[in-house]
Amino acid sequence: MPDRAPDISVVVTTFNGERFLREQLDSILAQTLPPREIVVVDDGSVDGTMAILESYAAADPRFRIFRNEENLGYVRNFEKGMQLATGALVALSDQDDVWLPHKLAVLRDRLGDGLIVYSDSELVDEEGRRLGRRMSDVMIQIGYDNCLMYAVGAWAPGHAMLFRRELVELCLPFPTLVTHDFWLGFTATCHGAIRYVDEPLVLYRQHRGNAIGAGTRARKAGRPRPTRAEKLARIRARMRLLYERCPAGNRQGKEVFRVIHESYRNFSPRNDWIRMVIFLRYRHLILAYKKKSAPMKLLFCLKMFFAID
Repeated sequence: MPDRAPDISVVVTTFNGERFLREQLDSILAQTLPPREIVVVDDGSVDGTMAILESYAAADPRFRIFRNEENLGYVRNFEKGMQLATGALVALSDQDDVWLPHKLAVLRDRLGDGLIVYSDSELVDEEGRRLGRRMSDVMIQIGYDNCLMYAVGAWAPGHAMLFRRELVELCLPFPTLVTHDFWLGFTATCHGAIRYVDEPLVLYRQHRGNAIGAGTRARKAGRPRPTRAEKLARIRARMRLLYERCPAGNRQGKEVFRVIHESYRNFSPRNDWIRMVIFLRYRHLILAYKKKSAPMKLLFCLKMFFAID
């Protein structure tokens, strides 16, 4: 008999996902450690997604289906789903992946005293054919134990996470300036640690409809690249966000984010120098997730005197 996990909620968000949705829902139902509930929030689908969800809900009382009256976007949709979840542990699910049967069991066992645990993923194409690559072949996959590791980016994807329900309360309100999983990870490292399981537990489907695919940024094909002014405004806003939301009790993080935030106010030689020095001093944390050699990380920091990211 499979091990029962009454304290795990799976949160699924959907939007016009009929093509792959059944395969993902079936993989959730096939978990060796079954969740207590499956919360699904649909963001106004106009295809057959709702009919699929209603059929699953009719067959299994663990499904709780919600439909937004207006489109919220994927960050707000996940935020809503997380707030509706009641389990002590929460796992997020995209609508187009496939979970390996032991995903929840492994993550639950490896969470320990961390706030988040996440695993590697295996990349598959639209038809589910394995591409012979892991997410860790594309992006650095590591444990995170310091919020400065999120200063310029990180890669602990939500589709591979299991986290404690209380983390959601610490994250509210979720900003739309960054992705929901970035915000979960940043907030977790302000208060504790993120653990990493070096084993693929998700088949991560790559297709043109991905909101964010492996090794990509959330920028749709055909959308013009941001101008320097737009890029600067976004970086300033993100650094201000990290500084303001880093708790005062995290003294190192709060102070470093304050200095970085203030250095982006203008590009005077003094601010450029301060920014470069702070990146050099904390490069082993700030650049931990980047696939760069030690000399290249040093060069990245030196470029901060001239560049804006």
